[in-house]
Amino acid sequence: MKRSSISLRSDWQRIVEEQGLTFHTLEDGSPYWDESACYEFSSAEVDMLEAAANEMQQMCLAAAQHVIDNERYDELEIDPEAVPMIEWAWEQEPPAIYGRFDFSYDGVTPPKLLEYNADTPTALLEAAVIQWTWMEQVHPGTDQFNSIHDRLIAKWKDVAPYLSKPVYFASVNAPEDLLTVTYLRDTAEQAGIPTGQLLMEEIGWDSERRTFVDLENRRIDSIFKLYPWETMVEEEFGASALETYQDVKWIEPIWKMLLSNKGILPILWELYPDHPNLLPAYFADLSVPPAPGTVRKPMHSREGANITLVRADGTVYATEGDYTDRLCIDQVLAPPAVFDGQYPVLGLWMIDQECGGMGIRESSEPVTGNFSRFVPHFFR
Repeated sequence: MKRSSISLRSDWQRIVEEQGLTFHTLEDGSPYWDESACYEFSSAEVDMLEAAANEMQQMCLAAAQHVIDNERYDELEIDPEAVPMIEWAWEQEPPAIYGRFDFSYDGVTPPKLLEYNADTPTALLEAAVIQWTWMEQVHPGTDQFNSIHDRLIAKWKDVAPYLSKPVYFASVNAPEDLLTVTYLRDTAEQAGIPTGQLLMEEIGWDSERRTFVDLENRRIDSIFKLYPWETMVEEEFGASALETYQDVKWIEPIWKMLLSNKGILPILWELYPDHPNLLPAYFADLSVPPAPGTVRKPMHSREGANITLVRADGTVYATEGDYTDRLCIDQVLAPPAVFDGQYPVLGLWMIDQECGGMGIRESSEPVTGNFSRFVPHFFR
């Protein structure tokens, strides 16, 4: 694994915009899509990363079963009202599409799992489409760890018989979220599925029919929502979502609350101590500050918010956010993965329980956040 500085394509803005990536540049003028650099891997490294993600998926499913069997929901800060539907969905196996493991990798030691966004991962179009075109134009004759697009279409075809039509796609009104659901909607339509699109706030509730409805008061029976389950169940319509859960095909399913949750990390370490792809992790005692060489993470948090990282020398790096008053976990820091002063995080995409590709976000800070850049990759 190595990082190289390279020249930009002369018309890169037009190219990525035509492919749907409209927020390629941040408000301060710095790039979000950053093709001034790229990462190169060997084919052996790609095989190793793919195998690690596939093994981690099976370990996470086993960890979820352990949580259910031992009723460890409180430790994961899961709303008790959601538990019956989590258990029902786990047994019924309703359609699930995708997730993303985030790994730290220094190119030397085995990659280390940082967390699993199994419910609402973004940066999908960038990984599936934008970097593929970049590779074809900038590094023809090489390859890329990326079959995401084709795998998504195949997965939609696989689950289509189980979904009522149309399938709705919903998100909040934010550029990254809208881009992700628009792209996923496109892959569903390429699989032959009729679709519709809404903002989360546009989903209505018909109290007489006891059903969710669209803007034309049509019943919603199948919906992909890019919106965290832990947030949904706490909101006004959460009780209705739980009450009618068995009548609506929600994607991702509610059992993803078990995995898109930092609490699964201590569970994994309990079940698989000293696994080469895991970092030691423990449920945090909030009365005690995190120890040197660890990072404290809220059980539920997004985009690197409310992280407290304590380096081995005791110096602290902390981020702000809205995830206060939450249970937390403490995780031992991964071996430093720094390339040209940048901290890359490898996002390994899981489609249909198998790893289908990789996207890389990097930052000049040790915690990947909302403004971290997407940098393409290739391998030989």
